[in-house]
Amino acid sequence: MFNFTKTDIDWLIIVEPQIFWDERWFFMETYSKKEFQNAGIDCDFVQDNHSKSKAWVLRGLHFQTQNTQAKLVRVISWRVYDVAVDLRKDSNSYWKWFGIVLSAENKKQLFIPQWFAHGFVTLEDNTEFVYKCDNYYMPENEGGIIYNDSTLAIDWTQHYNGELFISKKDTENVSFEEFDTPNIF
Repeated sequence: MFNFTKTDIDWLIIVEPQIFWDERWFFMETYSKKEFQNAGIDCDFVQDNHSKSKAWVLRGLHFQTQNTQAKLVRVISWRVYDVAVDLRKDSNSYWKWFGIVLSAENKKQLFIPQWFAHGFVTLEDNTEFVYKCDNYYMPENEGGIIYNDSTLAIDWTQHYNGELFISKKDTENVSFEEFDTPNIF
């Protein structure tokens, strides 16, 4: 059983599983195709991913230009500040972003529809982040928007207090202005 909470961005949904606690600790379902379909989320997830990172690792903001991916993301150890950006030009929330702390403790998940950019910063050492995708990763279709774009103005600093660790690839992502001109979405 799940509680599905809509955000102010269409189809970006916070998912909270029901957790059953006893002296052994807990049990929960993390996904049920039937319940997700009843909530209007009809994805055929085909790939699961898992990353482990030290504190203050920033990954993103990533998307695919073709074979776009819907994602169901969650944290299984420690915490992240997770961000999704609407890239749908015809959307009322085009270029708006939503951020949420996902943690092993709160067990919240975020459903991110296709045509969104996604990124997160880890808030603890040994953070493990897992997610389902409804399309396969294709490196030739990979795109990215720079995490510190001034138009987006995501306040990553409210959630971390150390030096960020960012891959060279992610420091070379394009700005909103560079993305917006050829935007194929």
